[in-house]
Amino acid sequence: MHHNLNQIHEASMKILENTGIKLYHPEILKIVKEKGIKVWGDTVYFSRGQIMEWVSKAPKNFKIYARNPQYDMSIGGDNVEYCSGYGCTSIIEKDGNVRQASLNDYIKFLKIIHQSKYFNINGGIPIQPTDLKENESYLLMVYATILYSDKCIMGIPGKEKEIKDIMEILSILFGGREKFIEKPRSITLISTTSPLQIDKVASDTMMTCINYNQPIIVTPGPISGSTGPITLAGNIALGNAETLVGIALSQMIKEGTPVVYGMLPTTTDMRTGYVSIGSPGFAIQSKYSSRLAKMYGLPNRSGGAVTDAKGLSVQSGYESMLSMFACHQEKSNLIIHSAGIMDGFGAMSYEQFMVDLEIISMLNYYFQDIEADDESLAVDIINEVGPGGQFLSHEHTFSRCRTEPWVSTIGVRSILKGETANERIFKNITKNVKYMLDAYEKPFLDHKIKKELINYLESKGIEKEKIEKIG
Repeated sequence: MHHNLNQIHEASMKILENTGIKLYHPEILKIVKEKGIKVWGDTVYFSRGQIMEWVSKAPKNFKIYARNPQYDMSIGGDNVEYCSGYGCTSIIEKDGNVRQASLNDYIKFLKIIHQSKYFNINGGIPIQPTDLKENESYLLMVYATILYSDKCIMGIPGKEKEIKDIMEILSILFGGREKFIEKPRSITLISTTSPLQIDKVASDTMMTCINYNQPIIVTPGPISGSTGPITLAGNIALGNAETLVGIALSQMIKEGTPVVYGMLPTTTDMRTGYVSIGSPGFAIQSKYSSRLAKMYGLPNRSGGAVTDAKGLSVQSGYESMLSMFACHQEKSNLIIHSAGIMDGFGAMSYEQFMVDLEIISMLNYYFQDIEADDESLAVDIINEVGPGGQFLSHEHTFSRCRTEPWVSTIGVRSILKGETANERIFKNITKNVKYMLDAYEKPFLDHKIKKELINYLESKGIEKEKIEKIG
C-alpha cells in the first residue's frame, strides 16, 4: 500500500502543477497571488514544493472544547470521534415510507445524539428541517443545538453573512467574541466542487470560520465515473489534490489554523447513474483517505456507517458494517455519518441510527483487543472448576457477566414467542429510540445567555413565536 500512496501523491502533484484548480473567490485569489503561487485567470497552479510547504504548516492534532468539558474532543493521532449522519432533507420511516424532515425531527435527533455515549459533538445538519424558511433555518438550528446539547458543536456551511451570524451566536454562548476565539468550539465542513473547483460559498465559510479561530474540515467528494475518474486510484488522486489545496489555503489565510483532511470520494452505480456509498469501493477510498492524511501528518475525517439501502434491511446492515469497519481499522479521527444515514446520503432513519450505534459498539469491542493478565486468564478458576465442571454459577462469571462478552441491545438471541425474528428486532429498535428520548434531560443554560440569544435572533427578524417553538 505504501507504493500506492506514493503513486497517488505523485499523481496529485502532477494535477496541481499541470491542470490546476479553479478558485472563484477574488479575495482567495488575491491571497494566493501574494504568496507567489501561479495564477492564470481564476485557475491556480501549485508546484509540489509550494503545496507541501503550506500543508506542512497545519497542526498534526488539536482539541475542540465543549460547553461541558466532559465532551471535549481530541482530533488527531489514533483517537476516533463520531458525528451523526448529516445533510438530509428526508426521513425514512420504519415501514420504508419516505417523508420530509421537520423541526421536530431535528430536535429529536439532537436529543438522541446528546443521549448517546458515542458522540461528543452535536448539531450541524443531522437533518434539514423543511418546515423552516431557508433564511431562518440555520439560525434556529444553531439555537436548538445550544438548547438541547452541551457537547461540541458541528457547524453549518453557508454564505459569509450566515457564517458570521452563526459565529456571533456562538460568541454569545461562550461569553463574548474574545472568549470564543480563544479556543476551538465548533468545526465546519468545507466542500470543494469536483472536479478541481472551490466555489465562493466554500471560500466564504472557510475564511469566516478561520477569522473566528474555528477549525474546518476540507471535504472533496469526487464520484468515480461521474465527477471523477472511474478508476479508484484516479478518483483518490483527484480528491487528494483538492484536499491539499483547501488545507494550503487555510494556512495562507492564517498559519496554524486547525484543519482536518476530509476527503470523501464515492462511486457511481454505472447501471443507474446513482451515487453509491454502500459499495466496497467507498470503503476502500475511505481507507486511502485516512492513510494519506496520516502520511501528511494531518487529522482525518472519513467514511461512516453508510448505506445505499432505501430502508432498514439486510442491505443496510452489511453495507454500514463494511464502511464503518474500514474507518475503525484505519483509526479515522472524525467519522461523520456514523449513524442514521441511508439512501446514498439522501435520508436519515431513526431505526438505522439504532443499528449503527450497535455497529459502533461492536467495533469498539472488537478493536479494543482482550486483556491477558492473571485475573482474565483465570487459570486458578479453571483449576478450581476442573474437568467436567461449569462456570455459569461461579462468582468470577457473576462479577463480569454485564460486560463480558459483548451484549447486543437489539439482536435476537432468545426464544421467539408468537413473533418473527424481524418483528422482535424492530420492537427492540423502537424500544431503544423511545428509551433514549424518554431518558433525555436538557442541559443547563444560563437564563441570561438564553435571553441574549433570543434577543439576537429577534434582531435578525425571527418572530418570537418561532423561537419559542424551539423550546
